[in-house]
Amino acid sequence: MSLIPATILTGFLGSGKTTLLKRLLSEAHGQKIAVIENEFGEENIDNDILVTESKEQIVQMSNGCICCTIREDLRETLQLLAAKKRQGLLEFDRIVIETTGLADPGPVAQTFFMDEEIAETYLIDSIITLVDAKHAPQQLNDRQEARRQVGFADQIFLSKTDLVGKEETDALIHRLKHMNPRAPIKAVHFGEVPLAEVLDLRGFNLNAKLDIDPEFLKEDDHGHGHDHDHGHQDHDHEHGEHCDHPSHQHGENHGRHHHHDDDVKSFVYRAERPFDPAKLEDFLGAIVNIYGPRMLRYKGVLNMKGTERKVIFQGVHQLMGSDLGPQWAEDEPRLSKMVFIGLDLPKDIFLQGLEQCLAE
Repeated sequence: MSLIPATILTGFLGSGKTTLLKRLLSEAHGQKIAVIENEFGEENIDNDILVTESKEQIVQMSNGCICCTIREDLRETLQLLAAKKRQGLLEFDRIVIETTGLADPGPVAQTFFMDEEIAETYLIDSIITLVDAKHAPQQLNDRQEARRQVGFADQIFLSKTDLVGKEETDALIHRLKHMNPRAPIKAVHFGEVPLAEVLDLRGFNLNAKLDIDPEFLKEDDHGHGHDHDHGHQDHDHEHGEHCDHPSHQHGENHGRHHHHDDDVKSFVYRAERPFDPAKLEDFLGAIVNIYGPRMLRYKGVLNMKGTERKVIFQGVHQLMGSDLGPQWAEDEPRLSKMVFIGLDLPKDIFLQGLEQCLAE
C-alpha cells in the first residue's frame, strides 16, 4: 500500500480553517478524505453539516485537543484509520488533521516521525497555516502560539486581505517572511483557494529543493559567515517607525528592543566549502539536544566531503532526519544551504559552530 498523504491544517482563530475544510469535504474532486479534527471549544465544525453534506467518515475526538496534551490519541486514531482501510472497512485516499486555533503543530508533525508504524503508513504532505490578515498583527504581537504556527508552516494562506489595505498586507508579508522564509505565502479569499494548492504540496518531503524566498536571500547577501543578518535589523527598524499596532502603543512590547523583533525568527547559513560529515553530525546532534524545543523547523541541502550526492536533512524540534539526494550536476556550484526557524535561537552559536564543521 502506498503511503497515505497527511495534511496538517493549522491557523489563527477565525482565519477560515472551517470554511476551507468544508470545501475540501464537499467539493467533487474524486478523492476521499478522512478528517481528524479536535473538539476544542466553540471552534468545532458543525457535525450535522459535515455528516450530511459529505460521505466522509469523520473521526471526532471528544476528549480535548490532540495536539498538545493527548498525543497518544492522534496515534491511535491514525492506526485505527489505517487498520480499517487495510480491512476494506473504510475508504479514503488521504487525511487532513485540523489542529485548534491555539495548538502547536509540532507534536502532530512529530507523531509522523517518531512512531514507526505511523511512518510506514503515512507521509506528511505539508503543514498549512491560515493567517487572518485583518487580525494577524495583533495576534502575532500577543500570542506566541500564532508566531509558532507561522514558523512551522510549509505553506501560508492569508485570508481576509480584502479587509486591509495593500500597505498593511505588504508589511504583514514582510514580517511573516522573516519568521519563515521557506513557506510560500498566498493571499486567498475565504475558502476559495484552488484545491490543487492545498493537497499534494509535498512541502514536507526530504526533497533536494530548499525554497527560500529570493528576496530574503538578497537582503542576506553580505558574504559568508557571521555578518549574515545585518540586512534584517535595518528592516525591522524601518518598520518600527510607522508601526501603529495597538499592542505597541500600550507599551505591551514585553521588553523587545524594536517593533517587529518577533521571537520566532529565521536565519540562513551558506557555505562554499564542503562539510566534514562527522563534525557536522556531532554539532547538529548537540544543538538539537540543547535547543530542540525552540527549533521549529530546519532544513538543509548540503555539500558533504566524501560524497558526490547532495545530502538533505530536515527536522522538527528534536527530531532530525537525513537522506542522500541526487548527484550534484557538473555545472552546479556545490553550495551548502541551511535554514533554521525557531524561538530566540542563538544565531552566533549556530553560525560559528557550522563554520567549524567545514572540512579543512
